[in-house]
Amino acid sequence: MKIENIGTVFQLSFMPRIFPVNCYLVEEENELTLIDAALPYSAKSIIKAAENIGKPITKIILTHAHSDHIGALDTLKKLLPDSQVYISSRDALLLEGNSTLLPNEKNTPIRGGIPKNIKTKPDVLLEEGDRVGSLEVIATPGHTPGSISLFDTCNRSLIAGDALVTRVKLIVSGMMNPLFPFPALATWDKETALKSAKKLSDLNPSLLAVGHGKMLKQPRELLNIAIAEAKKAFYNQNRK
Repeated sequence: MKIENIGTVFQLSFMPRIFPVNCYLVEEENELTLIDAALPYSAKSIIKAAENIGKPITKIILTHAHSDHIGALDTLKKLLPDSQVYISSRDALLLEGNSTLLPNEKNTPIRGGIPKNIKTKPDVLLEEGDRVGSLEVIATPGHTPGSISLFDTCNRSLIAGDALVTRVKLIVSGMMNPLFPFPALATWDKETALKSAKKLSDLNPSLLAVGHGKMLKQPRELLNIAIAEAKKAFYNQNRK
C-alpha cells in the first residue's frame, strides 16, 4: 500500500503500479471519515493508516457499490463496530446484489463487479446535498446509477470515486483508455457520466481524488480538457 497526503486527504493506494485501487481517509477535527473500502485484504492496512494519523475512523462512505470499492467493508465493520456506513439510497440496492434498473433509468445494463453476499447494512442512505461532517454529497450518476462524490466545504477537496479516472491521464468515466480500460468497461451510462463530470467541474475543486490514479491539485484545466474529449467522443459515436 502507498500513502499520499495532501491537506486533509490521505490517499491509500493498493497495487499502485499494476491496478491502482484507492480509498481515502479525510481528516476532521477529532475523527476520520473513510471513503470507500478498497479490496477484501485492505482492512488492516486501512486501520493501521488511521492509527498512524492518530484519529479514529467513525464513518465509512461508499461512493458506489462496485466490488473494488466495498471489498473490505464487512471486515472493517467487524473491526470498527461503532462506525457508521453511508451509501446513496440508489446504490444501496447494488450493495445488496440487486442490479435491477429502476423505471426512470436508462435501459442499459449495470456493469462492473456487483457485490455478492455483503453482510453489512448501511446505517445512513444519502441523497444529493446531504452533509457528513465537512463533506457535501454530490450526486454523480453514470459509472453506476447511484454514484456519489464528496466535496469538502472547508477546503474544496473533491473525492469523486469513479466519476473520473486519473490513471495515465484524466478522463471522464466511460471514456476508453487502452492503457487502463477497466473503469470504462464497468461504466453504466456514458452520457450520464459526462453530465456528472460537468457538474463536478463547476465546483472548481482545489484537489481531485479518484478511485483509480493519482490525486491532482487545481484540476480545472485538465477537467475541461477531459470533458471536451468525452463530449467529442460521445458526439462522434452518436453520429455513426
